[in-house]
Amino acid sequence: MAAERIDVATAREMWKAGDIFVDVREPDEYARGHVSGAVNIPLGKLPGIVRDLPEGQVITLCSMGGRAGRAAAQLDAMGRTAFSIEGGTKAWAAAGLPVAVGPAPGKRKG
Repeated sequence: MAAERIDVATAREMWKAGDIFVDVREPDEYARGHVSGAVNIPLGKLPGIVRDLPEGQVITLCSMGGRAGRAAAQLDAMGRTAFSIEGGTKAWAAAGLPVAVGPAPGKRKG
């Protein structure tokens, strides 16, 4: 099964269900604003860390969706069920969904 792009509404339901959200941007980009509760694993470090992620499907994101699509494809190739959010963090924020600022993931609220 190939990694799939999902819209923000679908992503929100997965977020509410507790699925793993991984922001694949660099730490400085992540700190400027990310989906609340998303962990930061830069794209280049993902292959070495994927085994440490909890079981379950993974939703990847970046600013607009390009790097997240590549990350989801990598995860899929490693045997994980993965999705990327169409439009990335910008689409999430534009929908008025919870965003955290700073280096910590923040709490899932909403």
